[in-house]
Amino acid sequence: MVDRKAKHDSEGGSQKAPPSGRHSLREEPSGSPSGSDVSAVDPELVSDLGAEYELRGDVAADELAEAKAEAAEWRDKGMRAQADFENTRKRLEVRHADALLRAGERIVENLLPVLDDLDRAIDHAVADGADLSDGLDAVRRKLLDLIAREGCSAIDPFGAVFDPLKHNAVQMREDTEVADQTVVEVFQKGYEMHGRVLRPAMVVVSTGGPSRE
Repeated sequence: MVDRKAKHDSEGGSQKAPPSGRHSLREEPSGSPSGSDVSAVDPELVSDLGAEYELRGDVAADELAEAKAEAAEWRDKGMRAQADFENTRKRLEVRHADALLRAGERIVENLLPVLDDLDRAIDHAVADGADLSDGLDAVRRKLLDLIAREGCSAIDPFGAVFDPLKHNAVQMREDTEVADQTVVEVFQKGYEMHGRVLRPAMVVVSTGGPSRE
């Protein structure tokens, strides 16, 4: 009996005990949330952010509109400046051309008394039968050619209708056979240049004749 019990104890004692420190139940990993803890979004914060973005959008739109208006204003100013420049340039060109014409007119005006003297000298020479008429007439033709190149021409209205813009009536002469307001004599020729009268012709005008209608 003793041997069987000892054997039993020996067999029972030979079984190994489970290692210490081990647990039979599985432990949950540390750090894992035990439940859902998500914070809700604040509606007031969302509203404030939306209002801020809307305000920024309005400010940007206003700045864009202001920039466009300023650009349009500068464009208009540039166009007006260009138009003013073109108008000024045209006015200067007209003034320059007019100054050239006036310079030629002054030259011709200074020559007119010379032509008058030549006309009178030729008339006297012809009346006296002198041979100076040919030489004087040649000089006269040269002067006429000179002023003609400058655009000047004589106003010799004998037999024409009196024109107060080109003729200066120094005397009225009654003549029933000539139509009224007819130039019947030219005391002194007039001259015009580029459509402008430099000097009107001094004339005698008829009166008492048939009326002009």
